[in-house]
Amino acid sequence: MRRLGALGATLLLLLTLPTRLPRRMEAPPPRPLHPGPLTVLRGTIAHNSTLAAVLGEALSPAKIHRLVEAAQPAYDLARVSSGHPFGLALRPDGLIAAFTYGIDELRTLRVVRRGPDLEAEVFARTYDTRLERAAGVVHSSLFLAVSDSGEHDQLALDLADIFAWDVDFNTEVQQGDSFRAAVEKHYLDGAFARYGRILSTEFVRGSRVLRAVRFESARGPGYYAPDGTPLRKAFLRSPLKFTRISSRFSRARLHPILKTVRPHLGVDYAAPSGTPVMAAADGVVALAGWLGGYGNAVRLRHANGLETLYGHLSRIQVRPGQRVAQGSAIGAVGSTGLSSAPHLDYRMTRNGTSVNPLTLQSPPAEPLGADERSAFEAERTRLLALLDAALPVRSARAQPQAAAGPGEKPPWTAAVPRS
Repeated sequence: MRRLGALGATLLLLLTLPTRLPRRMEAPPPRPLHPGPLTVLRGTIAHNSTLAAVLGEALSPAKIHRLVEAAQPAYDLARVSSGHPFGLALRPDGLIAAFTYGIDELRTLRVVRRGPDLEAEVFARTYDTRLERAAGVVHSSLFLAVSDSGEHDQLALDLADIFAWDVDFNTEVQQGDSFRAAVEKHYLDGAFARYGRILSTEFVRGSRVLRAVRFESARGPGYYAPDGTPLRKAFLRSPLKFTRISSRFSRARLHPILKTVRPHLGVDYAAPSGTPVMAAADGVVALAGWLGGYGNAVRLRHANGLETLYGHLSRIQVRPGQRVAQGSAIGAVGSTGLSSAPHLDYRMTRNGTSVNPLTLQSPPAEPLGADERSAFEAERTRLLALLDAALPVRSARAQPQAAAGPGEKPPWTAAVPRS
């Protein structure tokens, strides 16, 4: 009975392996964790590795093949991904007692021996979702303000997406600006896992207060100002996220390479090479290729005679004639053509005449229908009240793990038999 108890305890340990994926994708070699009746290994899938390569020191090819066959009805183990955790328990006779693989954060494949057979099943967990409040004050950038408040960068990206049509976060954020948000946070095993929906938010720029609430209209979810105006507009304020302007729209600028004074009828955004470039609006690709001094470039044709040009790209991700949606990736920042450093040359024309992208007054998207106004107003009142409600305020950042005590030895010593 003592031996059976040890077996049961070890199996229970294996079957409750965590499925949270590690932030770092490097995979240390698997190591046996517990000596005794079962030999237990735990590890993560290495980059460009296969299940056969990972388990090859512990199992023969025939046993790996039987494991893959047993798992096939539940999950295809040919699709293992780097950085995902796995566990293996071997009996003293070399047979597989149990195997687990973390498919994703919420799903775990478990293969367990029942008599002579291996049986597979996918177990799913659910997030513990909590509505919480996040708030911060800008001292230099929205990113740092979010970080200083104890939140992750993703929250800054989500906030920037909501206000992308009204605020250029590259140029228009100043010290003393602030944000508040009522946001869903998803937890697993008591630890923060990821952000959910932002239900309502506020961004204060000097004397200007921007507020947004999430509302599910007949056209789908979106963010609206308190008066019901959609925040989404025809054009984004910037085709890049979180960068800086190195040169503005000008009728007379000294060209950094040609050393002559000439018009610069666009906006230069300095950013690292490879930074994603987004379509500023829905449109059709009119050009995707080399364009003289612009190097690799993309030109998009939009409604109402408007066109945008994206120059000096390191790569192009669209083709002529392709329809693109606002915010979709069309290329990446580079330094091709007449360029002294990586940046995006962003230009706009209306009926062939150059327009300053920073001063364009973009029309809003289609407003809410009259039949949706009463539902929106009720939801708006409820969601805006959350910004002042006594919601929990917790740091989303993980707490540091306690270090192992001095002189502690790893709880595994058994060699892994090849069977």
